[in-house]
Amino acid sequence: MFKNHPYIASNEEVNEKITANKDMIVLDVREETEYAFSHVPTSKNIPLGELEARADELSKDKEVYIICRTGNRSDVAARQLTNLGFSKVYNVIPGMIQWTGETEGKS
Repeated sequence: MFKNHPYIASNEEVNEKITANKDMIVLDVREETEYAFSHVPTSKNIPLGELEARADELSKDKEVYIICRTGNRSDVAARQLTNLGFSKVYNVIPGMIQWTGETEGKS
């Protein structure tokens, strides 16, 4: 049975935390080409398919806000990180498809 990650954050909540310079990680799990096109300026890109192998690049002490295009890949990523021992993990809904905050990239 498919189980959604229980902790979510809205685009607005994440943007407020970024604006307030909160010490956190915004993790973008989209593919590199999607990330290059448009992304949250402070975000780190680790595509979903590489996340388990690269999870050591993230701090378990910080809140991790995971974003993708619509919230589906970020949900999978949130469950993966939780299974790897991360406890402060949030799925950002609805994701980049409706992100109204600042962006960087080729858009």
